[in-house]
Amino acid sequence: MCAFFYITHSSLFSSEFLEMAANATPGLQITAVKQCTSASRRLSKLSNVNFGFESKSRSCTELKSSSYVSLTKLNQSYKLVSAKYERMVPKAMSGASDNAPASGLPIDLRGKRAFIAGIADDNGYGWAIAKTLAAAGAEILVGTWVPALNIFETSLRRGKFDESRVLPDGSLMEIAKVYPLDAVYDSPEDVPEDVKANKRYAGSSNWTVKEAAECVKQDFGTIDILVHSLANGPEVSKPLLETSRKGYLAAVSASSYSFVSLLRHFLPIINPGGASISLTYIASERIIPGYGGGMSSAKAALESDTKVLAFEAGRKQKVRVNTISAGPLGSRAAKAIGFIDMMINYSLENAPLQKELYAEEVGNAAAFLVSPLASAITGATIYVDNGLNAMGVGVDSPAFEGLDIPKDNKS
Repeated sequence: MCAFFYITHSSLFSSEFLEMAANATPGLQITAVKQCTSASRRLSKLSNVNFGFESKSRSCTELKSSSYVSLTKLNQSYKLVSAKYERMVPKAMSGASDNAPASGLPIDLRGKRAFIAGIADDNGYGWAIAKTLAAAGAEILVGTWVPALNIFETSLRRGKFDESRVLPDGSLMEIAKVYPLDAVYDSPEDVPEDVKANKRYAGSSNWTVKEAAECVKQDFGTIDILVHSLANGPEVSKPLLETSRKGYLAAVSASSYSFVSLLRHFLPIINPGGASISLTYIASERIIPGYGGGMSSAKAALESDTKVLAFEAGRKQKVRVNTISAGPLGSRAAKAIGFIDMMINYSLENAPLQKELYAEEVGNAAAFLVSPLASAITGATIYVDNGLNAMGVGVDSPAFEGLDIPKDNKS
C-alpha cells in the first residue's frame, strides 16, 4: 500500500465574531515584521500600516513561524534567482506599556480546537498550519497515517521536533493528542482483510475516518477547525495516458474524496461557525507535465467539491469550507513527485514575487481563513504561491530574451 504524502507543492469558530477590548483606538494599525534572510544573518525591522477607521482591539498571540525551507538540488535547466528574500510575518503591535491595551488586528483562536489530518513529520504545510493555529491560541489535535504513527510519536516524544515546535513567544507547540488515521477507509467495514492483517497496522485501532471522528468526540466533545492536509497518488510519476483505472481512482479516493469523508463524519462535532480547509495545487486547472497518475484530476475534484461542500456545510452547520492552492515547497513528501526542486526554481524565475515560498506563509493564510476575520469567505480557492497562478507564460523562456522584463536582483 502506498504511503500518504502531503501534496504541498504539488502535494489549509465556534464564534463568528472576534472579542474586542473596551478601549477604542484612534486608528487601526497592523504591524509586520520584515525578516530579511541572508546566508550570514537575519535583520528585523518594524513597519506600520495605518488604516483610517476606528476599531476596538486587544492583544493577541503573535503570529510568525521560525520554520525555514531551503532550496536543494535545483534543476540545472533553470537559473537560480540571486535575491534577498523578505518574509512578512503578521504580528500584533505592542502597546506603550505592558499594562496598556495593544493596538492591531488580532487573529485570536484561543478556546478553539483544531483537528489536522495528514501530519507525519515537521516538514510540510500541515505542520506549518498546526504551528500557526497554535500560535494563535488553538488547541491542536493531529491525525497521522497509521504506518507512520509510531515513528511520528517516537520522534515527538524524544524531542526530535522540538526545534521546529518553537512558537513566536518561545514556547513549544503542544499537540493535545495524536490519532491514527487512514482516510482511504470510511468505516471498519471498508477495510480489506489484507490491510487488517498488515503488520504496519498492528497495534493500532479505530483508525478509519468514522472511528477517528467518534474518538475525538469521546475525548473532546467538539472541534472548531478541520484541516485536510493529505493526498496520495500511487502512479503520480506516470503520464495520465499511462495511468491505470486503479491508480486514477486511488488518487481521487485518497486526495479528494477523503476530504468529503472527513467533513461528513466530523461535521456533527464541528461547532456552528467553524471552518474547514484543504490544500490543493495549480495542476487542477493548468497543465503541469509530470504531475500525473490522476493527481491533477483529484485536485480539480477537490476544488469543485469545496464549493458544493461550502453550500451544504454552510446551510447545515454554519461551517465555512475553503481550500488553499499552495505553491511548491521542498518537503519530504513532495519529493515523491520527482521534480519539486525544478518547480521551486521555476517559480522563483517566473512568479510576480521573486522570492522563496515559506511554509509559514501558507500557515498564516490558513489561520486567517479559519478565523472570524474571514467570517464571510467560503467556497473559495485562495492562492498562496507568490502569484505564479496569474502568469500565462514563463518569462525565463528564450522567446522573451529581447524584452526588458524586470527582475528582482537584490543582493
